[in-house]
Amino acid sequence: MNKEELKNRTKQFALRIIKLVEELPSTKVGHTIGNQIIRSGTSVAANYRAACRARSSADFISKITIVEEECDETLFWLELIVDSNLMKIERLKELLKEADELTAIFTATGKTAKSNNPKSTTRNPK
Repeated sequence: MNKEELKNRTKQFALRIIKLVEELPSTKVGHTIGNQIIRSGTSVAANYRAACRARSSADFISKITIVEEECDETLFWLELIVDSNLMKIERLKELLKEADELTAIFTATGKTAKSNNPKSTTRNPK
């Protein structure tokens, strides 16, 4: 999968997350989880675009790590939606699969970038 295809895939993922949030119940929990997942789910695409414009290998590694973290966080919120019975798993099965695949892609991308750049250091900015 090339860069442009992955840009499109992450954008489609963000759009699917937006539609999902519109379907969450209008409860305090629905709004709270909706706010969280819309931030993490849409930031996957935004941060991947930023990673594509990285100025150096170290900058790319830093940004792609953020993408990986946001994918994994989105996966967490999707699982929480199912586990808290806000939505049935059947509604989220494909989105869960996509979040898992994207997380795996960005994890592998980060590992490859780090192995190709021995000068990079892994730091947790938090």
